[in-house]
Amino acid sequence: MSGYPDTYYSRTLNDAARRPALEKNLSADVVIVGGGLAGLTAGYELARAGRSVVILEAHQVGWGASGRNGGFVGPGFATGHSNIARMVGEERARALHRLSIEGVEIVKDNLLKFAHDDNPQVYGKLSVLRYHDPDGLARQRDVLARDFGYDVSVLPTEAVRALLRTSKYYQALYDPACFHFHPLNYARSLATAIEASGGRIFEGSPAVAYDPSAGRKTIRTKNGSVSARDVVFAGGGYTDSLVPAIRRSLLPIATYVLLTDDAKGRIEDAVRTPMAISDNRRAGDYYRLVDGGRRLLWGGRITTRTTEPRRLARMMRGTMVSTYPQLEGVEVDVAWTGLMAYPRHLMPLIGQLEPGAWYVTGFGGRGMNTTAIGGRVVAEGILGRTDRYRMFEPFGLAWNGGPFGVAAAQLTYWHYQMTDRIKERRAASRTER
Repeated sequence: MSGYPDTYYSRTLNDAARRPALEKNLSADVVIVGGGLAGLTAGYELARAGRSVVILEAHQVGWGASGRNGGFVGPGFATGHSNIARMVGEERARALHRLSIEGVEIVKDNLLKFAHDDNPQVYGKLSVLRYHDPDGLARQRDVLARDFGYDVSVLPTEAVRALLRTSKYYQALYDPACFHFHPLNYARSLATAIEASGGRIFEGSPAVAYDPSAGRKTIRTKNGSVSARDVVFAGGGYTDSLVPAIRRSLLPIATYVLLTDDAKGRIEDAVRTPMAISDNRRAGDYYRLVDGGRRLLWGGRITTRTTEPRRLARMMRGTMVSTYPQLEGVEVDVAWTGLMAYPRHLMPLIGQLEPGAWYVTGFGGRGMNTTAIGGRVVAEGILGRTDRYRMFEPFGLAWNGGPFGVAAAQLTYWHYQMTDRIKERRAASRTER
């Protein structure tokens, strides 16, 4: 039996084998703290380049947000292009977006190499509007084509509502290159590939101490240690205070997902496409069909509360039914929560604390592509192949504000919810007139 939380993904694992805990003292070229997608990607890139790699995971590989998310793979970051351009300039913002597109390709390439039949990719994503703005979508489409050679198209309201049987939606941006898949199976496939290249992974082995004083870095666990020339800190929303500078730069934010009961005919009649769906609200929903269209996997809502609310399933189901009233009566099979790591600036934290001590974390709500590129550029830096990790230097380990930062994040989210509601009401009133 696996030690993963009860989710759709833990119920549909390609294997549930556990790996041993670290019980001895080891030496390696690189030790990676954290067995999520960022740490696993870095480990895979390093192991196949011939470096000896040890990964230490407190629970099981992919146990955190890496194995509990919506499974959407597409370009972009947790904050928008205009915000990134304000922070680093337009030229660097464009380079970063191209890097995020590369992140999608990394995942695609890895899936092709692993060739697992139990992790099919379903291509296509609709980013739907909850108010009328076809001109705004057309501008986004034109910028992506002009600046990045990235082709998307605008679907009119009639086409959107033919696929998604709800009056809540208007136009949509259709991205044929995005896809959705099983992220936990992907994480476990990465782990298997690392081991096939000679890397070692230890589960149930939380790091309890870090000693950077010697010529080689040392990570200690309860019953063992690993010394290495390079150490990579790749925690996420569950990052502890092993390295205070990293912990102080992250806000753990909870997000929520549910899986409906089997309601094949009703769900397929409401959601008439297998594509990934997300709405344009800053506090928006995302969902997709699973199990051949018999169930709906629905995610959304964030909170700074790091404990699961008692009425989680009821809350999320209410959001689903308010969008699709015809799904009233479809019950929730299981609901779960998980912590994401958000920096204040909403950009990934990628860089060096000091020579040989690397960090790759803080992927917010866009981790599928950014963990891939983060793992790769850190591996490239360790291997001396490129210094692309420096593209993230302007963001840095900014203090999260402590309790004030947590309060500000929650207030910001509530503000987004209020703004979203106002826009939707205006759209509805214009439609009625």
